[in-house]
Amino acid sequence: MFAHGFGCDQNMWRYVSPAFEDRFRTVLFDYVGSGGADIDAYVIEKYATLDGYAQDVVDLARALEIKDGIFVGHSVSAMIGLIAARQAPELFSKLVLVAPSPCYIDEADYVGGFNRAQILELLDFLDSNHMGWSQAMAPMIMANPDRPELGEELAGSFCRSDPEIAKRFARTTFLSDNRGDLGAIEAQVLILQCREDLIAPLAVGDYVHAAIPGSELVVMKATGHCPNLSAPEETIAAITAFV
Repeated sequence: MFAHGFGCDQNMWRYVSPAFEDRFRTVLFDYVGSGGADIDAYVIEKYATLDGYAQDVVDLARALEIKDGIFVGHSVSAMIGLIAARQAPELFSKLVLVAPSPCYIDEADYVGGFNRAQILELLDFLDSNHMGWSQAMAPMIMANPDRPELGEELAGSFCRSDPEIAKRFARTTFLSDNRGDLGAIEAQVLILQCREDLIAPLAVGDYVHAAIPGSELVVMKATGHCPNLSAPEETIAAITAFV
C-alpha cells in the first residue's frame, strides 16, 4: 500500500509502484480532499488529528482483506502508517517510512527543523494565499534546482488540492507531535532519509531510527523531500532490499 504526502495524490507514486506489481498486489489511494477522493466525505473533527487519516488506512486495508502487508508512507503518511499499524497490527508486517517526521517544531533537545514561529508563518502564508504558497514552497521542498520541472509538478499538485481542506491538513500535519507514537512496534520498519531535506532534516531521521528499536535507516543520495519523484530508482532499490 502506497500512501502519499501532504498536498499530493497517488500519482506521486507512478515511478515507484509499477516496479512492485509483478510480485505484489499494489494499492494506491487518495486521502479525502486529495486527488480524486470524495470531498463530501471530509469531516473536520475526524481529520483534526492524524488518527482520522490512520483510521481511513485501517478501514481501506480491512476492506481489501490485507494481512501482513507492506505500507509505504511518504512524509506525513509515514506517521499515519505508524499510527495505523499500532491500531491494527495484523494489517502490516513491514513499514517503509519515506522522509518521516514525528514533529516539525524544535523543542528542548529535539530538532524538528523549524521553530514554532516559522511554522505559524508558513501556515499563515498558506491561509492567505494558497496558490502563492504552492508556487513558492514547492521548489524549496523538492530541492532539485537543476530539474525545475519537478518543483513545477509539485506546485501543480498543491494547487489541485481543495484549498480549505489543504489548509486544515497543513495545520494537522505541521503542528502535530507524534513522537509518542514511536517506540517498539510489531512491524519491521525501514526509514528512508534524504541526505538534504528542508522538511525532515538528517537529525529527524536519526531521531526516528533511535526511537524505533530494530528499525533500519538508509540515508539516500537523493536530495529534497520527494525521492519518489526525484530519485525513483534509488527509492525502488532501497524498498526492494527491505521487502
